[in-house]
Amino acid sequence: MLHNFNTTEHLWDGTDKQVQYMEANPCNLKNMHSSTAQFSDVYELKEDIGVGSYSICKRCVHRVTAMEFAVKIIDKSKRDPTEEIEILMRYGQHPNIITLKDVYDEGRFVYLVTELMKGGELLDKILRQKFFSEREASAVLYTITKTVDYLHCQGVVHRDLKPSNILYMDDSGNPDSIRICDFGFAKQLRGDNGLLLTPCYTANFVAPEVLMRQGYDAACDIWSLGVLLYTMLAGYTPFANGPNDTPEEILLRIGSGKFSLNGGNWDTVSDSSKDLLSHMLHVDPHQRYSAEQVLKHSWIACRDQLPHFQLTRHDAPHLVKGAMAATYSALNHKTCQPVLEPVAASSLAQRRSMKKLTSTDML
Repeated sequence: MLHNFNTTEHLWDGTDKQVQYMEANPCNLKNMHSSTAQFSDVYELKEDIGVGSYSICKRCVHRVTAMEFAVKIIDKSKRDPTEEIEILMRYGQHPNIITLKDVYDEGRFVYLVTELMKGGELLDKILRQKFFSEREASAVLYTITKTVDYLHCQGVVHRDLKPSNILYMDDSGNPDSIRICDFGFAKQLRGDNGLLLTPCYTANFVAPEVLMRQGYDAACDIWSLGVLLYTMLAGYTPFANGPNDTPEEILLRIGSGKFSLNGGNWDTVSDSSKDLLSHMLHVDPHQRYSAEQVLKHSWIACRDQLPHFQLTRHDAPHLVKGAMAATYSALNHKTCQPVLEPVAASSLAQRRSMKKLTSTDML
């Protein structure tokens, strides 16, 4: 059972003792909060920020300090929030991961209080930016990939790295203010005994199929970053022409592994950006770059040498965001799985392992 805790009072400081407690009691967060106060006693709810299938996010204000926060209200009858809370408690102090401030468990609903992302969605801000260059795109991707690499090295896969879950903390547009948010679908790598593991210590403790699943999920994270990079550079998405494309059309394009690197901005951006994209969006997850390989690529490592002229924008931001939403909606369209499976599964081993996975795992 979940109980309230308050990181603002430093009851969670990431000490080895607390980490060991969490590992020994993965589903028990008792004694993390000494108070029995209810969420509404401490915070005042404000307007909606976003609505999901199992949760709603609202702005809220601390009644004493008047400080603004966001609160994610999760319906426990629809989703168990334990994994998400554990991950945020363990890794939320990373500068580019959203910080968890409070948790209130009140029967059917759990309230996750986090810092408020006042800068809005990363992609929305970039598409509306008058001056945005290839060099700036590299700086943005470096910050995000470095954070994803950190998570993957800790045995954590996000599994929902769509652009709407990558936001700016403030209006500065500085890469340092980028935050990866919404860990509702994230998973931690666990051994057969339930204890958390990093990939370095998995050989004797994790079933092969669990490791395989973790590898696919990590590859899906990189694919999502590839879609983001493509859209930052081109000004439109790689697999959806607009918000009205059908899931079948989008999945066929994804499954073919083909996307255009000609015309428009592609005539002026560097060849190294195209090379990186081809590795990040590779249809075979076994051949796709890892986060570490992305960071070592010359387009990231030598970004100070990249051109800094303005990238042109042809499509209206709302159309690009609509196409992006259609892409991720298609991936969750389970009835379309057979459309994607035959083209995406390029080898016998891949076909065998993917029969049990959802469409999102075939990226």
